[in-house]
Amino acid sequence: MAGDRASTFRPPRVAQLVASQLRQRILTGELQEGTVLPKEDWLREQYPVSKPALREAMRILEAEGLITVRRGSVGGSVVHRPSTNTVAYAMAMVLASRAGGIDDVARALRECEPTCAALCAERADRRRTVLPKLRMVQEESLRDITDLVFATTISRQFHETIVRCCGNDSLSVMVGALAVVWSTHETGWASTVVGADLVPLPERQSAFDIHAEMIQLIDDGDVEGVRVLAGAHLEVAQRYPSMTHDIDPMRIRPL
Repeated sequence: MAGDRASTFRPPRVAQLVASQLRQRILTGELQEGTVLPKEDWLREQYPVSKPALREAMRILEAEGLITVRRGSVGGSVVHRPSTNTVAYAMAMVLASRAGGIDDVARALRECEPTCAALCAERADRRRTVLPKLRMVQEESLRDITDLVFATTISRQFHETIVRCCGNDSLSVMVGALAVVWSTHETGWASTVVGADLVPLPERQSAFDIHAEMIQLIDDGDVEGVRVLAGAHLEVAQRYPSMTHDIDPMRIRPL
């Protein structure tokens, strides 16, 4: 038995070790978003490995979405910090492979997003960290509700802001990924729908009025009140986009 275990053990390859060290520098912020990695010769001075090993390490990081390798005269590798979009892209791929429908994503959001709204209301620092962001989106949303694509996009920004500001990193990433999948679907739906009056103007205005109520409940610290209102609001808001059921991972930018 011990021999079997020994025979299946494989030490990390050199490329994996180099990728691991660079990955750690990206995750800790030592290598910041948008930074261009030094040229290959410099990297090989820092990591004395063969050219093929270094290039394989770059391919590993590129596959993980942590760098974009630029070819040609503007060559170099641009650093990307992991983002919610990266998680959303992977989630959409998995759901698509299971033939999951967008109604499944909608249901998950109805279960999870109200909890994020409640956590926003629980935050002792909500008037500094949550409410200014929500009010800024709300003010922008009133600019033009006649444009269905704009109204849909800005409405989703409101919901995504609630998720980002909930104060729990795990929920923010998980529910944020769901929100990106849904938002991508909903915005695509709004841009292709026939007939701008499919969602009547009074219904659009009502949605933004509810956003204003949610802001007030969060300001008041009414945890259960905003949880209930957020759930009821999602039931209505998801009605039109749920008429179609596809999930298209290719519409999500993973970086």
